[in-house]
Amino acid sequence: MIKERIVVKIGTNVLTDERGAPDLGHIAQLVDQLAIVRQQGYEVVLVSSGAVGMGRTVLPELDHVNRVLRRQVLSAVGQARLMHVYQDLFAQHKCHVAQVLVTKEDFRDREHYLNMKHCLQGLLRGDIIPIINENDVVAVTELMFTDNDELAGLVAAAINAHRLIILSNVDGVFDGHPDDPHSRLLQTIDPADGQSLRFILPSTSTFGRGGMATKFRIARKAALLGIHTYIANGKTPGILPQLLAGEGLFTCFPGQKSTSNLKKRLAYQNAVRKGAVHINEGAAAVLRNREQVSSLLPVGITEVEGEFDKGDLIGIILAGEEIGLGMAQYGAATARKYLGQKGKKALIHYDYLLIG
Repeated sequence: MIKERIVVKIGTNVLTDERGAPDLGHIAQLVDQLAIVRQQGYEVVLVSSGAVGMGRTVLPELDHVNRVLRRQVLSAVGQARLMHVYQDLFAQHKCHVAQVLVTKEDFRDREHYLNMKHCLQGLLRGDIIPIINENDVVAVTELMFTDNDELAGLVAAAINAHRLIILSNVDGVFDGHPDDPHSRLLQTIDPADGQSLRFILPSTSTFGRGGMATKFRIARKAALLGIHTYIANGKTPGILPQLLAGEGLFTCFPGQKSTSNLKKRLAYQNAVRKGAVHINEGAAAVLRNREQVSSLLPVGITEVEGEFDKGDLIGIILAGEEIGLGMAQYGAATARKYLGQKGKKALIHYDYLLIG
């Protein structure tokens, strides 16, 4: 009997040593942990970085190639080697694996999104572990994810995962710099607390693209969608079984009330919004009240920004900050006509509304 479906994201700094070279011994330990978790009854989806690092071991000298092309070449070479390593290690536990390479566009296009979702569900039904990575060979500039943390969040939402575990090279979120002995590990963070980001320092990891701010943002968003999300140290021996048993060091973002599949898609569509509306404090308070169901009515809107049509995604802005996203029920011209008026049809119905 399946306990839960979990997505585990393993970052570059977890898979490499201090020189940035793939740490094959530690990768083997991580696979051992994933095998234990599967034996406990969990369905596992793995989002793994490391392709570029693997490629660098084969092609260490590519300084004459521009940065984008160098990443493409290293990824193309390294992805095959990375999958070969995973395949051999999982085979020792009699586990089958499958490679899934995606780009951000696969999550924007509904047909691509559904095809990918059905494929992942089919693999899990077949007792196969999907190993997912960004397709760096074709993903450049606007097609790139922020990093694989963002990809992991998208995957977790798409397959209705119960848990998302982000493995980094620190124990979790601290109230200061992790290296400061006076800093305290925050064991639980309320995802509804929009001010908790104040703890995060603006830095990136040594060899990866992202940093703790990205991990925090993705963890908070996933938790708001109902997915229990964790940030933990992937270098800690046995961290996955410990975490799932409620033991060890980690930061947990408890999942809030579960949301619909549509809202989970909306949560990751802000890159393609067509416009925005500015709202007042009263409207914001109503929309943020999780005890009642509320749509966005024209009476609470103070300004309409940009041009959009019915069915387009638009942002919701309060005091210059985007606090939500939704699907417009009519166009910008009508929205301006109804601006600030009572008794008019909701611009964004609750079923198509997501507040962060």
